[in-house]
Amino acid sequence: MRVLKGKRIVLGVTGGIAAYKVVELASRLVKAGAVVHVIMTEAATRFVTPLTFQAITHNPVLTDMFQPPETMPIPHITLANQADILVIAPATANTIAKLAHGLADNLLAAVALATPAPIIIAPAMDEGMYENPATGENLEILKKRGVEIVGPAWGRLASGKEGWGRMVEVDELMGSIRMVLGRRGPLRGLQVLVTAGGTREHLDPVRFLGNPSSGKMGYALAEAARDRGAKVTLITAPTSLPDPVGIRLLKVVSAKEMEEAVLKEVPNSNVLIMAAAVADYRPEIYMEHKVKKEEAEELTLRLVRNPDILAEVAAIREKQGMPKVVVGFAAETESLVENARKKLEEKKLDLIVANDVSSPDSGFGVDTNRVVILDREGRVERLPLMPKTEVAEEVLDRVERLF
Repeated sequence: MRVLKGKRIVLGVTGGIAAYKVVELASRLVKAGAVVHVIMTEAATRFVTPLTFQAITHNPVLTDMFQPPETMPIPHITLANQADILVIAPATANTIAKLAHGLADNLLAAVALATPAPIIIAPAMDEGMYENPATGENLEILKKRGVEIVGPAWGRLASGKEGWGRMVEVDELMGSIRMVLGRRGPLRGLQVLVTAGGTREHLDPVRFLGNPSSGKMGYALAEAARDRGAKVTLITAPTSLPDPVGIRLLKVVSAKEMEEAVLKEVPNSNVLIMAAAVADYRPEIYMEHKVKKEEAEELTLRLVRNPDILAEVAAIREKQGMPKVVVGFAAETESLVENARKKLEEKKLDLIVANDVSSPDSGFGVDTNRVVILDREGRVERLPLMPKTEVAEEVLDRVERLF
């Protein structure tokens, strides 16, 4: 996650039971290469000890404005000026009220008042406190000032009731932090369209022809583009992946549905990245009811060709000049470079990312990929085995250069 590497993140923790979730958040931020400084309110230390966060972040945890560490004599000014982002999670109703009205009676509130950095807060409280008009008005005040409000979610609360007030999960917070940090990135102002997942071509209501695509590569590309400031639309076939934060999501099932969605979005897109595994064929006849095995000893399927989405995009691009950059993917089991080059030329692509899906550690259903990237200038770059998130960054690096 390049958008997090080297970033100074001030993590404010207030007095709520959801403080235990923030331990995982701090750990994941550090693993992603961020420098994390934790500020805890006195109430927060009743739920999680400062030592826990210190062990994870390798930085002293600050709890008292009047007992600063020797290396940071004025912590509320030092941290406020050094922070790339301030994240307050969980944010109690009390802390939200202080932020809304400019109070600075503890270290965290003082940093929030002094920092020019963007602020994210993740509210967490009982449903009654959240639905109180005072809390709603305070959140509206903060929104108008540009504070990013993440959540709360619906779920089981500390009181045992279910309702609105539960802090969002760590995945959503991570996505929100990446989105906010990336807003001024090199792709800001550009519209990026990404496809992901494997399409399904139904034979009857319960059976379909498909492929093992997990969608992980397409989702990683969409998030990497968002992290660079782009406005991203993700057209996705069915996957088990959570919806990415800050990305417009269009869900489809079949190749025909993906074709319709892509052709509708393409004229307004600067970049198209076709990472979806689109089925080449579909059953000629769709059975309205489940086909029973007792009805026949054998079943013969007649298949017809699905539309070639990239070929249609090439025709639109020739007439309208959009998208400016088109990236294709080629999943092959033999003659990797030769087949990829042929597709690159036939579909008039700017880049093509090819991978051998017969390899057990690369391609469908795994977290890693070993790809070859070809461009229209004839360059062939072989990348080593790496996580799909890193492959996404490599692809976006080349998209940037094309602009």
